[in-house]
Amino acid sequence: MNRNAVETIVGAVVLVVAAVFLFFAYTTTQVNATGGNQYTAQFDRVDGLRDGSDVKISGIKVGTVESQSLDPKTFLATITLNIDPRIKLPDDSVAVIASPGLLGDNFVSIEPGNDDKVIPPGGRIAHTQAAMNLQSLIGQAIYGQSQNKGQGGAASPQGQPSTPPKP
Repeated sequence: MNRNAVETIVGAVVLVVAAVFLFFAYTTTQVNATGGNQYTAQFDRVDGLRDGSDVKISGIKVGTVESQSLDPKTFLATITLNIDPRIKLPDDSVAVIASPGLLGDNFVSIEPGNDDKVIPPGGRIAHTQAAMNLQSLIGQAIYGQSQNKGQGGAASPQGQPSTPPKP
């Protein structure tokens, strides 16, 4: 009988700790059930971007990526952004797919322009910059280095490779 009471108390403590953890997680994730204004943007590539990724202006989260699709006519990636309705985007704003570093999910960074005209809700952000493909850049750097090292001798003053002297 004494053992059942201890097991019951331990089980109750586990449930209380789990409830506190869920409450803490819910209050700190800034989940907004209310919708914002939707905008679309088209990119050449959206590597590392996923539904639910952040949309930031000046490093501050102002929305999320709602969906991604492929335009069958232009073969461009079309993303739908859900942005806080208090934010009014100038017509010449630029949407950039950025990365916080080598590790981590990509996000959409919006660089607001100076135009007095704003993009209406449901409108399209016309100016975009695609994600940089880091693996491709590293491959080019490695290939470029190995290509220069594999050329053999030094160049002569006329630009022709010189042959090393024979012993």
